[in-house]
Amino acid sequence: MCGIVGFLDKTGTRQAPVGQTLLDMLSALARRGPDSSGVALYGDHGSDRYVMRIKLGEQGPFDTIAARVIEQMNGVGSVLDSRMQGPSLRLLVESQEQPKQLEETILATAAQIEVVSMGHRLEIVKQVGSPANLEATYAVSSVVGTHGIGHTRMSTESRVDLSHSQPFWAHGRPDVAVVHNGHITNYHKMRRIYEQQGHNFYTENDSEIIGLYIADQMSQGATYEEALRTSLKDFDGAFSYLAATDNCLGYVKDPFGFKPLVVTETVTYVAIATEEQALRTALGDDFPVWEPGVNEVATWQVH
Repeated sequence: MCGIVGFLDKTGTRQAPVGQTLLDMLSALARRGPDSSGVALYGDHGSDRYVMRIKLGEQGPFDTIAARVIEQMNGVGSVLDSRMQGPSLRLLVESQEQPKQLEETILATAAQIEVVSMGHRLEIVKQVGSPANLEATYAVSSVVGTHGIGHTRMSTESRVDLSHSQPFWAHGRPDVAVVHNGHITNYHKMRRIYEQQGHNFYTENDSEIIGLYIADQMSQGATYEEALRTSLKDFDGAFSYLAATDNCLGYVKDPFGFKPLVVTETVTYVAIATEEQALRTALGDDFPVWEPGVNEVATWQVH
C-alpha cells in the first residue's frame, strides 16, 4: 500500500522544481503511506564534493557524536559545511577518498550510526510522518535540480523509524537510490548471500536489498539499465520500483503486474507514480498517461 513517485526534467536547465513536484505527488498519495515519507533529490554540489546525510544513532548526546564525525571526516578530507537538520547530520565534504572508505570512517565513529545517503548529486531526506511533516523539517519544496524519487510508506512487516523509511541509498556506491512498492519474497536468501560477502544491512525492510543489488551488479560491470533488467530474473515477488543514479531515472515492473504504476512523458519531463492522481495533482491534465506492462523496464537520462 506504499506510494512511489519519480520525476526527471528533460530541458537540461538543472534548475527544475524537483522538490516541489515530488512533494505535490507524495501529498496526493499520503493516504497510501501514513507512517513515513522521504525523497531522494539530485542537485549540483560539485564533482569533487560529497553531500552526506548521517543518522547519529538512537541515543545521544548527538552534539558530541556529530562533533566526533566532523573531526573524523576532516582527517580524510575537508568539511565545508555541517549542520543538524531534523534527525540527521548534513555534511558537505571535499575528499579524494572512495565512498566506501568515507562510509567506513563515519561508521567507526560511534555505535548505531548510519549513512543515509552519500553522493556528488544525491541527497536523501526522510522521516516518520506525512509529506507535510517532511516539508516542515526539510523545506523540500525549495530544492531545484534535475530529477528525484519519493516514497510514502505504510509498514506491513518492519519498524516505523527513519532507517526503515524510504528512499534507500545503495551503500558504498554514490548517487544510487531506490523506492519500492511490494515485496521481494526471496529477500532473506539474498540477504544471507550478501552478508556472507561482508555487506551490512541496517533494517529488516526487504526494499533495502534493491539498491545493494543494483550497486553490486554495476560494480561487476553491468550498466545501470542492465542491472535493472537482470533484477527481474533475480527478484521473486510482486513489486514495482524506481531507481535513480546521478544522471538516470528508471522503473521496473514485476512479471505479475500486481503493483500499480503509471507514467507520463512530455517534451520537457518524465513523471512516474503509483496512481494517476499524483501526476495530475502535481503537473496538471494536459498529457497522456499509460500503465507499463508486466516485466517492463524503462530508463531516461538527464541531458
